[in-house]
Amino acid sequence: MESTELKVEMVALHEKRVRKCLSKVKGIERVEVEASLQKVVVTGCVNRSKILKALRRVGLRAEPWSPHNELLSAYATTTLMFNNSYAFF
Repeated sequence: MESTELKVEMVALHEKRVRKCLSKVKGIERVEVEASLQKVVVTGCVNRSKILKALRRVGLRAEPWSPHNELLSAYATTTLMFNNSYAFF
C-alpha cells in the first residue's frame, strides 16, 4: 500500500466532488482532503496516473504534489492572514 499526494485546484465545495470521484477508483482505500492547502492524499494500491485521470475526467485540475506547492500554500495562507488583519483608511 502506498500514499500519493496530489495538488488539486478546488474550493471547499469541491471536497465532496473529489471524495465521490475517487471512491469509484478501484484500489483506493483512503482519501484525505485538505481543501485549504488544495492537497489530496490517496492511500491504496493504485497508479498515480489513474487517479489524475479520474480527477481530470470530472473537471478538476490535478498534478503531483511537490515541495514547491507546500511553500506556495504557506505563503498564500500567511498573506491572507495579514491582509485581513489590517484596517485600510
